[in-house]
Amino acid sequence: MRLRLPDRVIPFPRRPLIMGIVNVNDDSFSGDGTLDFDAAIEKAREQIRNGADVIDVGAESARTNRAAVTIDEEVRRFGGFLERWENSWSDLQPKDSEQIWPPILSANTWRPDVVREILPNKKVELLNDMSALPDETNARLCAEHGTALLIMHSVGEPKVPHLHQQWADVMKSMEEFFEEKIALALQAGIDRDALVLDPGIDFAKQRDDNLAVMRELSRLTRFDRPVLAPVSRKTVIGEVLGITDPKDRDAGTVACIAACMQGGANIFRVHDVAAAWQSVKVLHALNSKRG
Repeated sequence: MRLRLPDRVIPFPRRPLIMGIVNVNDDSFSGDGTLDFDAAIEKAREQIRNGADVIDVGAESARTNRAAVTIDEEVRRFGGFLERWENSWSDLQPKDSEQIWPPILSANTWRPDVVREILPNKKVELLNDMSALPDETNARLCAEHGTALLIMHSVGEPKVPHLHQQWADVMKSMEEFFEEKIALALQAGIDRDALVLDPGIDFAKQRDDNLAVMRELSRLTRFDRPVLAPVSRKTVIGEVLGITDPKDRDAGTVACIAACMQGGANIFRVHDVAAAWQSVKVLHALNSKRG
């Protein structure tokens, strides 16, 4: 298996990738966003120094209790970060021999009008699309620019709460969803090797659904595509531990990383890159001794 990016290919199996989160907004659920572009770049630098293989930059919060920013504002925020992107890594050295270098830049957005504006920049290698791919538009735009596409499992519109969604069998429904969306992306012209799958933990899912997804994540390996596990500080961790503040859920996040790594996850999207990198490096070393 391999992940095809615009100008390079990442082969698997390998140690899972760590995706650091940089929020260029002022309403992140984890309280770590900023509208200062230089501060956002410094956040990316810190994560890269701590071992991040991917930086996932978002210009709009996914929180459902916050209004959407305008298209122009989201594009402006991305533009300010993209202009400075090389400043985040050009004078640094990889943390170890396995870190992807230079780091992959991922854009966390879903509105096609924004995607049309940022992909021609050519710095974005991966589109992290939380829209559940309702049509072929974003896949077609990625195909035009050679950008890899992350497809997230969910239902309905982003930024709209789906608190009453019920699943008779969440994993069976997810498998059917990915079969349909992969076919849609391929029809739009994207290379199958340019697809990443995201089970959408906490999106249109309740506590037991999220636990089932992490418990049975290995079922997604049938698609032979990298699987991203977005486990960092999720609501489900807070529900299990009785912890309200997301910033206090990092230990629980490490437990989810271990479980999802056992289930075949290839990428982890996290706030605390240092802890995730250490966890994944040790788990990979332990697993490599088997057999």
